[in-house]
Amino acid sequence: MTIEVRVPQLPESVADATLVGWHKQPGEPVARDENLADLETDKVVLEVPAPVAGVVTALKVAAGATVTSGALLALIAEGAVAATPPAEAPQPATADATREQGKLAPAARRLVEEKRLDATQIAGSGRDGRVTKQDVVRSLEAKPAAPAPSKAPAVARSGRTEQRVPMTRLRARIAARLVEAQTTQALLTTFNEVDMKALNDARARHKERFEKAHGVRLGFMSFFVKAAVEALRRFPVVNAYVDGTDIVYHDYCDIGVAVSTDRGLIVPILRNADLMSYADIERAVASYAGKARDGSITIEELTGGTFSITNGGVFGSLLSTPIVNSPQSAILGMHKVQDRPVVVDGAVVVRPMMYLALTYDHRIVDGREAVQFLVTIKDCLEDPARLLLQV
Repeated sequence: MTIEVRVPQLPESVADATLVGWHKQPGEPVARDENLADLETDKVVLEVPAPVAGVVTALKVAAGATVTSGALLALIAEGAVAATPPAEAPQPATADATREQGKLAPAARRLVEEKRLDATQIAGSGRDGRVTKQDVVRSLEAKPAAPAPSKAPAVARSGRTEQRVPMTRLRARIAARLVEAQTTQALLTTFNEVDMKALNDARARHKERFEKAHGVRLGFMSFFVKAAVEALRRFPVVNAYVDGTDIVYHDYCDIGVAVSTDRGLIVPILRNADLMSYADIERAVASYAGKARDGSITIEELTGGTFSITNGGVFGSLLSTPIVNSPQSAILGMHKVQDRPVVVDGAVVVRPMMYLALTYDHRIVDGREAVQFLVTIKDCLEDPARLLLQV
């Protein structure tokens, strides 16, 4: 019986996808739920699992083509057996090679194929033993492989070379959204700094008990999310956005936390962050970070958001002006914690200081509100008890 393989239903916010590449060719056997192809959308890479076990009889779409929901991708002869094994297919020994290939994250699979590596020899650090791109990179560093062919022809010019490669859909979408934000919003940035000593002390006192009680590490992000929620409660216009000639207010806080991946910046959403505990926030952030690394994050987890937080400090940034994630109206930028001399009670002391930046849409957020919003975050972080008392 011939089974059709079609593009999965894409979310309403995603119009189409690009077929990055096939993992099976006509005549090759495929197991049920084995990944047949990778589809790249504006936000994530999706896998197309085989609905049945059998043999691939036809591929209806070429790699690099743009497809939409429900489009026919391939045909599978259900229950059929391949006449001869594929020429380059590795023969399974004690492990099921097909199952091992299924554990590869999309980004890792592309690198494995590009470098012609044996995926069964790479230990996976992702969820359920999934092999991430970083696992492949570590394997290459431990045992250098032969250089892979260039993705694009190099053009000689006076003894130097150039290489032209197309943007990924994610990078192209990021570029378009950044330009859109700067051309459709009146963006302005205000700055402040926060003394991190009280927060560092509180975290040092309680992190071990916190981890034992909740099974997750106590980081800084939960404090910043809680501080942002308190500031949004006091200044709801920062949690709103412009829709034509209207201002749309939210009675909830869906906070996006920017995560850097090999493919580009993505912003998973903490739904109803105003109802989450510190442990809930830390678990969610850790989960999103893991999914971002192994490529398993879903479109739904990246869609929406009423306010965003980005942390350039993890890369050493001391100060920056983040760009608003349109149609949101503001974004908080965290930066590197650095010991600096400051004046406290008339004396010069050395304190761990962090610059904060708030970029906002000046069309609906006035300077007074933006400054007071950022001061609220500063006050909550410098005296963490405020977050419990909401004062």
